[in-house]
Amino acid sequence: MGTCIICGTPVDGRICNSHQEDVVFHFEGNSPDQLISRRFYSGTVDGYADFGVFVDISPGVTGLLHRSELDRRLESLSWEPGDTVFVQVKNVRDNGNIDLGWSIRQSEREFRGVLVQDADGDRDVDDDSDDDDGHGHADESATESETSDSSDSSNSSESDESSSEPNEPSDSSPETNSADAAHELTADEGDDSEAAESDERPDYDEPEPEGETQRVEIGSLQDRVGQSIRIEGEVVGARQTGGPTVFELRDETGVVDCAAFVEAGVRAYPEIDVGDVVRLDGEVELRRNEIQVETEALVSLEDEDAETVQRRLADALTARARPEAVMPLAAHDSVEAVSEQLLDAAEAIRRAILESRPIVVRHAATADGYVAGAAVERAVLPLIREEYAKSDAEYHYFTRRPLDDAVYGMDAATNDVTRMLQDQDRHDEKLPLVLLLGTGSTVESSDGLGLLGVYGAKRVVVDAAVADEDVEDDTEVLVNPARAEADASDLSTGALSANLAAAINDDVRDDLAHLPAVSYWEGAPQAYLDLAEESGYDAERVAALREAVALEAYYQSYQDKRELITDLLFGDEEGHDTGLANHVAEQFRIKLDDEVETAQANLEQRDESGVDFAVIDTDSFTHRFDFPPSTLLVEELHRRNRNGGSFVTLGIGMDELYLRSTEDVDVRAVAERARENLPNAGVTANGVREGRIEFLSGVRDDVREAVVDAVVEQLD
Repeated sequence: MGTCIICGTPVDGRICNSHQEDVVFHFEGNSPDQLISRRFYSGTVDGYADFGVFVDISPGVTGLLHRSELDRRLESLSWEPGDTVFVQVKNVRDNGNIDLGWSIRQSEREFRGVLVQDADGDRDVDDDSDDDDGHGHADESATESETSDSSDSSNSSESDESSSEPNEPSDSSPETNSADAAHELTADEGDDSEAAESDERPDYDEPEPEGETQRVEIGSLQDRVGQSIRIEGEVVGARQTGGPTVFELRDETGVVDCAAFVEAGVRAYPEIDVGDVVRLDGEVELRRNEIQVETEALVSLEDEDAETVQRRLADALTARARPEAVMPLAAHDSVEAVSEQLLDAAEAIRRAILESRPIVVRHAATADGYVAGAAVERAVLPLIREEYAKSDAEYHYFTRRPLDDAVYGMDAATNDVTRMLQDQDRHDEKLPLVLLLGTGSTVESSDGLGLLGVYGAKRVVVDAAVADEDVEDDTEVLVNPARAEADASDLSTGALSANLAAAINDDVRDDLAHLPAVSYWEGAPQAYLDLAEESGYDAERVAALREAVALEAYYQSYQDKRELITDLLFGDEEGHDTGLANHVAEQFRIKLDDEVETAQANLEQRDESGVDFAVIDTDSFTHRFDFPPSTLLVEELHRRNRNGGSFVTLGIGMDELYLRSTEDVDVRAVAERARENLPNAGVTANGVREGRIEFLSGVRDDVREAVVDAVVEQLD
């Protein structure tokens, strides 16, 4: 029995329950299960992702500080990999994932005490040995400056005891100890001590590979733990932690992290850059159940040696990247018509994975768009996991960002370019491959695509709807049945993307079987309905999935909702179906029916030269900023009210309208004709996929009549 270090009450340990959040802990355990929720811990920044920051609580335990937990924008954080930070453990999930919370206190002196927690419990910091353990632990009464001073003094005394000649071998010289130190510091460890930091890098003579050691493949390292090996390949990433420098090395069989250490926080092998072809000797280690190589010697290859490695990588890349053939999920003429285009797109995506190039997926925030994005995600993530030793690689190399609009405009492109330049600067990442599903195929997206092209980002567009010819010049690959002179009137982008996903990774073919049917609101080809039925998804389940995804697609549409969409679309296959889809689908129907009932009572019905119109004022008779969105409402009104003849539904808001028709209507031509009649109304078609026309709000009524006249003229 002890006493609480804060209040002195008797406790079985060092801190009472009421003061758990007043103390910061240095964690020296080796398992997430040993962490205690609500406690604050010191940690080290490991790296950034679009959705937050990865923080190492200890060398073997890493958590995620999600951007939603921050009290500021993620982009405004000045943290760098290796920086010491303070976070709160919110939750430890069954799979070992750790949810972290923000701490407004970002120094030890802002806490009322400092303790060490290990597998055996809590203890005082001063119970540690006098030797520095690399975590920068300080006495609870010490200030940060005192901690730094004592650390500096300790390192200085150690330096005085070592040989003053850096090239003269001794037990404490950097040359003899650097390899051993690397085994003490992993790629994810930080170091709070700033004693090693200086304006100039110490003049270390780092060893280079020598002799005729036989080269091994990175793909075989899992079976070589504890062995000394030699690997050759391309450096595809380099980051400096508070401890070692971590080089990400790729050969023809995989990618592995290689930790090189000379001194805490000091860049090892500064002459080695991303893109260099290198030879590396080291020892294979297992860290956090992940393969890592502790670098003992590293050298950049040149001339014939470099060309040999590059040729080997290029040949293997080509052989691994391109699928042998496209095998459609079900017989569909329009899919078969673009089989070569699908092969090109699949190769581009697989090549990006093998080249350590991030993949950014952009899709509309609709049921069809989410099905398309989820299909590709289902295919790509297993390939990323196979290729990279790091367990969080899928978060670094794959991102899905829904679009509010069906146009990939300058706002979305600017956002993507900003992020990719930040990632390139912060993480030395390659520029991404941007995959646009159901968007980016019309001239309205040309400016956005062009901006990506200026920076050299790869662009692949997949769209079932008719694409504009000019878009081909703005993409590396365009998958579009209309460009192959095929009729795709019965093809959804979700169905097309599911077939692409099967080409990318045939191992997930069975997982994808029900997705094409889910992507259709109506008119799904019988082949896809049969395919879903054979996979255990009858019409009722397919409808529930579609409605559930549509509801979740609306709320926070700018987020990918990876886990939630996975639970909805693949919950049964994951073995934890909880009726989630049925529950969400019920909410969808309640919300949609309520809104439709109100809209129906205020629908303006009119006949213009044999064309029946139904017009709803979406500003006056719908709830703004609530479900359903105008696009979905107009679609549903059109389905419920159309008749056997020419029928057009218009939903008109403050400065935009949505048009649906039972007959083909050229939305651009309608907007152009209305603009001729109202030259000062700012009429423009800005989203032909959605049938959306924009205008100036001051001439709203005039625009409505001009659009009606233009539609009648076109259908007459």
